[in-house]
Amino acid sequence: MLSKQYSVSVHGVQSIDIEIEVDIKPSLPSFVIVGLPDTAVKESKDRVKSAIQNSGFKYPQGRITVNLAPADVKKEGPVFDLPIAMGILTASEQISPRDMENYCFLGELALNGDIRPVKGVLPAVYGLKERKSRRKKVIVPQANASEAGIVNEVQVFPVRSLKQTVDFLEKTQVISPFEVDRDNLFQSGGGNGHDFSDIKGQEYLKRAIEVAVAGSHNIIFIGPPGSGKTMIAKRVPSIMPRLNLEEALELSKIHSLIAPIATPSGIIENRPFRNPHHTISDTGLIGGGSYPRPGEVSLAHYGVLFLDELPEFNRNVLEVMRQPLEEGTVTISRASGSLTFPANFMLVAAMNPCPCGHFGDETKECLCTPFQIRRYRSRISGPLLDRIDIHVEVQPVKYEDLKAVQPGESSKEIQGRVHKARDIQRERFKNSRIFRNADMNTRMVRKHCRLDENGEKLLETAFRELNFSARAHDKILKVARTIADLDGKEAIESHHVAEAIQYRSLDRNYFN
Repeated sequence: MLSKQYSVSVHGVQSIDIEIEVDIKPSLPSFVIVGLPDTAVKESKDRVKSAIQNSGFKYPQGRITVNLAPADVKKEGPVFDLPIAMGILTASEQISPRDMENYCFLGELALNGDIRPVKGVLPAVYGLKERKSRRKKVIVPQANASEAGIVNEVQVFPVRSLKQTVDFLEKTQVISPFEVDRDNLFQSGGGNGHDFSDIKGQEYLKRAIEVAVAGSHNIIFIGPPGSGKTMIAKRVPSIMPRLNLEEALELSKIHSLIAPIATPSGIIENRPFRNPHHTISDTGLIGGGSYPRPGEVSLAHYGVLFLDELPEFNRNVLEVMRQPLEEGTVTISRASGSLTFPANFMLVAAMNPCPCGHFGDETKECLCTPFQIRRYRSRISGPLLDRIDIHVEVQPVKYEDLKAVQPGESSKEIQGRVHKARDIQRERFKNSRIFRNADMNTRMVRKHCRLDENGEKLLETAFRELNFSARAHDKILKVARTIADLDGKEAIESHHVAEAIQYRSLDRNYFN
């Protein structure tokens, strides 16, 4: 007998409907799966057989053929265990649910019949809503219920075992649709426990960070060890605006591809802070693999990607960041096709001025030769540096600042100013697809970043004397626009331009 079940396969952050056909014929016992399955899918035959037998059902004798359609799309992962098992039970006439064609099944089977969580549930269920599929009922593992239930217009039924699934479909057990209170998702305080009030001194650096976050500008710190670069970087998410539901869903779809989301709400509620080690490969940073997976730049979407000790990263690893820094997306091409992952992150980088870290330090002597310093800095290319909007030279913390009793300004206070600047930007770009100054294209820069006569003369002088590139020219205008927004000014004034130029001088002081 032939039976049909339905599931979903995830490719990138998109999903497609999969039809699982199961045919059982009298013959010598065999189990064949066709339709471009990967190793995990092929191995499901052993998990399914044990799960069926240990759940109190009879495993049919004969030739079992499972076809995963469309046959020209690669299928991966154990997510098809549950629909294959349901197909075998239906084809062997052990169960006969009436409306099974209205359900999608997602789940990995344990040998005892329990259902384990799987990756990619959120993009899989969200895809049913986007495609307006006629199958709006989804059976998922209990552990995946929260992330699947966040999608409205789709009924989610969490199950713990194959036996419970059969009982539910045959109406001998009632399972209510799982629902998430979307209105109260972001009521918790959030944050990672780090606050800017912990920072002693470094007012210039904190100001640069405020400007960077207000316009979502990329920033690099250059300074000696122990000057507070990493400490401040970890506190950047604490002054960023909270995620809204649309951003949280998009971010959660990416993280769901790596592992089931473990938060009680089923989605990522706080902006991510990703801090990969400098030994990371280009595939780990940008994404890829035989079955492409998102890398660190995509996992940092809507958050912060912190690259500490920037020159220690392999040069080819850093160079692959050019596309996401410019476009906010990553396209991974393979022989089977191309996948695009979102990668709209804020880059925060930190580095020492030389291998020993004390070049320019007034308190400690630098032991590096000019050749060593030049070779160390040459690991960062000019084109990559051009894509970083703000460069800040960090000085060691003074003793009197370190022993100050009065706490510094809190993250909440800084976040309030950032919110006001972001509100101005949202109103400015309300008729476009962008929301932040850093994302402006050349046409928008000409429209929204006009300078008065003094500002124009100042920028022209700096452009000629510091030999800025055309990209650096536009970066300065974008940063000046953000500084004006923080001041609540409609027009960009000359002192806004001066501060923005000050944030671009390091690429000439250190990398000329």
